[in-house]
Amino acid sequence: MTVPQNVERVAAISTFAADILVALGVPPVAASTFADQPLPLYLGDRVSGATSLGPRAKTNLELLTAVQPDLIVAIRRYTEPYERQYERLAPYLAFNVISYRDSLRAVRQVSRALGLEQEGERLNREFVAEVERLGQAAPGGVRAALLVSSSETPFAYYDNFLPAYLLNRLNGVNVVGSAPREAGQSLGYRISLEELLVLDPDVLFVFPSIQQQAYRNNPIWPYLKAVRTGRVYEVGQHWKEGAGPIARRYILKEMAHLLYPETFPAPAMPELIRSHSLETL
Repeated sequence: MTVPQNVERVAAISTFAADILVALGVPPVAASTFADQPLPLYLGDRVSGATSLGPRAKTNLELLTAVQPDLIVAIRRYTEPYERQYERLAPYLAFNVISYRDSLRAVRQVSRALGLEQEGERLNREFVAEVERLGQAAPGGVRAALLVSSSETPFAYYDNFLPAYLLNRLNGVNVVGSAPREAGQSLGYRISLEELLVLDPDVLFVFPSIQQQAYRNNPIWPYLKAVRTGRVYEVGQHWKEGAGPIARRYILKEMAHLLYPETFPAPAMPELIRSHSLETL
């Protein structure tokens, strides 16, 4: 695929793509919706002029055509079925962004496509250094799990998922661990509350959902250590798609604080995406 020189109009079909573009100083002309927001508001005024394209998995192609992009940046798993349609509109860059390495690779490739390779390398270099610095300062010894879903059985993330990787780099322990060989590149699995009680993490990071998490009504839930000690945190939507330079730094710094509040201060970040304790709801 050939990307034209002097790209100015870039469409972001995913929050991570909009995040990268904003970080590189090339605000998107159009972007996917973000949860119940028409645009990812945590990116501030830099996306306020973008056209909202609808959910990342159901992009409004009519609106996308109307903005006449020079380049489309997307998440592959949501857009691959419509790849030919996107390619007819503009050069199309799509990424799988699950892991830490995926994040670094996507930033590198998008910045290269935009002729901003040095800026992309700087963003990656600074993030790698910050992960190392906070990891060296983190006391360790905290066991945690990352849960998503509104059903009666939550989905727990393996170590290959970016926030879980950062948990490990902060000397925490993801009680779910790495994916078994037979699971391949799976993100995680459905974990019963009985199994979660056996693992009994100190901290639970709960991803938001439109409906209340049904598993919290399970009679086992109050017996979990994280629930008894008030260390269950509902995180911001950006944790679900945190591969962009802005989101990944928020996740790293806030996770460090929530794991080790006596070591790391609460980071400066938009209030609308700050994690909160579920026990206070």
